[in-house]
Amino acid sequence: MIKEALTILLAIIPGILICWYVYHMDKYEQESRIQLIITFILGMLITIPVMKIEEWGSKMGWDNTEHLIAALITSYIVVALTEELIKYMVLIGYPYFRPFFNEPMDGIVYAVMISMGFATLENMLYASRFGIETTLLRAFTAVPAHASFAIMMGYFVGLSKFAEARNKKIRLLVLGILIPWAVHGLYDFFILQEAYESLMILALVVLAVSIFFARKLVIEQQKNSPFKE
Repeated sequence: MIKEALTILLAIIPGILICWYVYHMDKYEQESRIQLIITFILGMLITIPVMKIEEWGSKMGWDNTEHLIAALITSYIVVALTEELIKYMVLIGYPYFRPFFNEPMDGIVYAVMISMGFATLENMLYASRFGIETTLLRAFTAVPAHASFAIMMGYFVGLSKFAEARNKKIRLLVLGILIPWAVHGLYDFFILQEAYESLMILALVVLAVSIFFARKLVIEQQKNSPFKE
């Protein structure tokens, strides 16, 4: 019983810590906690539909990762596109057009809340199936990866909200889904492919680079906040 409780706790803590970090990085005009909780819950609510779509893809035979082409399809279409597109739709569908989305940094904040809601419930489901070892591994890999992809998405979506030129707005919105999808797909490809086991180490490289640039994007939007004195 204690081990099960510890496993669930380990599944929850990483996402909450990342939410806390991003919330406090938004120091010049912090968002309503109610809105943050709402977007976090929305992220949780999309977890089951996303996993059902991925399960359907598996049943269709798209999860044969022994071959590179099949691994690419699984990584980029079945997993990365499904997850990032649905998170993107929630980001655009709820906070993007609301009055409380009033600076570019908000794109990052709300994208992370949605993504961490998704990653936290996903983690809990994995924890109940695979135990504490998998949960601990995901705490240092899958959850930070989801956060990094969300920051990339939120960075471009946040900029698009306040872009004056229509063409620039559209270009930034496209980048808001294209960049996280591309990086997420690459990360998953290195993890999922079974043809060359040595390539799996490159997933950690992609993760490290993603975290590095994600942090720079957060700091950039923080420094450029219109609410900064």
